[in-house]
Amino acid sequence: MTAVQPMTAAHTDRELAEPTLRGWLGTVGLDVEYVRAEGNTIYRLAEDGSEVAVLDLAGGYGSLLLGHNHPTVVARAQELLAAGTPIHAQFSRHPYANDVANRLNRIIRRELGEDEAFATIFANTGAEAIEAAIKHAELERGFRARDLLAGIEANLATTVTSVAPSAYEKAGSVPEEGLAGLLTAIAAHNAAVAARPPVFVTLEGGFHGKLAGSVQLTHNADYRTPFSALAAQARFVPLDQPGAVKDMVDGERASVLDIVVEGGEVRVVEHDFPLIAAFVVEPIQGEGGIRVVSAELAAEIQEAAASVGAPVVVDEIQSGMGRSGAFLASTLIGLRGDYYTLAKSLGGGVAKASVLLVRESRYRPEFELVHSSTFAKDAFSCHIASTVLELLESEDGRAYRKAAELGERLTAVLEGVRADYPDVVVDVRGKGLMLGLEFAAQDTATSEAIRVNAPFLGYAIAGYLLQAHDIRTFPTASAVTTLRFEPSVLLTEEEIGRLDRALRGAAEILRTQPEHGFTA
Repeated sequence: MTAVQPMTAAHTDRELAEPTLRGWLGTVGLDVEYVRAEGNTIYRLAEDGSEVAVLDLAGGYGSLLLGHNHPTVVARAQELLAAGTPIHAQFSRHPYANDVANRLNRIIRRELGEDEAFATIFANTGAEAIEAAIKHAELERGFRARDLLAGIEANLATTVTSVAPSAYEKAGSVPEEGLAGLLTAIAAHNAAVAARPPVFVTLEGGFHGKLAGSVQLTHNADYRTPFSALAAQARFVPLDQPGAVKDMVDGERASVLDIVVEGGEVRVVEHDFPLIAAFVVEPIQGEGGIRVVSAELAAEIQEAAASVGAPVVVDEIQSGMGRSGAFLASTLIGLRGDYYTLAKSLGGGVAKASVLLVRESRYRPEFELVHSSTFAKDAFSCHIASTVLELLESEDGRAYRKAAELGERLTAVLEGVRADYPDVVVDVRGKGLMLGLEFAAQDTATSEAIRVNAPFLGYAIAGYLLQAHDIRTFPTASAVTTLRFEPSVLLTEEEIGRLDRALRGAAEILRTQPEHGFTA
């Protein structure tokens, strides 16, 4: 047996935790270490070891609607840990999970104005909740497909034994081989259709995760293409092209064959086959550039999904939990889901928690036997989620109103920057406290220092905001010229003013094109 070697400086001095990313962060001034956080403030270490307060407007990529280390959430976490609350109590009763499910159901039924309940599957992250949604949708589609094919097979068997052979001879579609040939042709056609892989319809610009299944629903080809052979087949629809959803669905329609007897004659008929497994939609695209789906597009999706019997999966991982000014951003555009995924702020910035909610009328109980997660549905994260929901719902939903009010104030500031710098600021987008500011591309900038950073412009601007103004934000992953702003409901007028001044500083640099670019 080989002895374990002691750790040495040679082992510990190297950067081994995603070293390439760590090196790249240094090129744009984002390689800082954060050591403490509260509210909208996160503290980084200066070179002399002191703490520097940074205004955090990235908000944990939308996870911190209540801010860093909310005192009520932290107190609850400390209480749970001090009490020795078991984290690993799998395959047992979880009343605390049921409490979260019921709280979510009450809120969602209120938002939708409906009485139908939603069965709840627990997970750890947003991407995992999407994976569960993909799997459940395919399980549901599989049952519908099997029921359809089984019905056809039973009908064929009954018809063959009950109809006189002369009736088949009158059927114009009967091949020369007669009845046997007809049945063989139908069986071959149906088998070929049934073997086709399922299709998921989603939107251009969408981001649903980077796991094996969810990454195929993410539009950014850089993330998706290297793994395209692994998982779900997606069809991407543009956001601004009326009729595109219907065209996409019509192009993906498939049918299986059956026979019917009418007037003593046998006729071949077609049945729609459930090839489309689900429509997956972010009501506000986060990573794709903070783009709000229109009510018109939402209606098209709803109609198309109903026409093929497929569920609508609403991805509220980043936009939900009140960030838009409503608990579900989808209600603001009239989009009603059959499935909902929630995550990020559900854990209050402390726990890792997410859920998939499925309408009872579509829920397949068999899913619970084929899907599970080691850390999902544990007592700690569920109790934290309950605390978060209590905070959001307190004072008649004051947090939602606050998100809407602060969002309007922040939008006005961003619009002011765009109005004063129309040559370098292209657009302001979003809703509530999920906003984006798009800058003009700098591929032809006169400043070489700025032009070199053009492929990752948003990160260079983010580095400037951090180093020069102690403000933390990032661009969106698939739209690097768009900065995102997802602060908490604790945002103050003073903090909004700081951002206004900082953004104007960045815009002035882009306008004047100094030789040093974003670095002094």
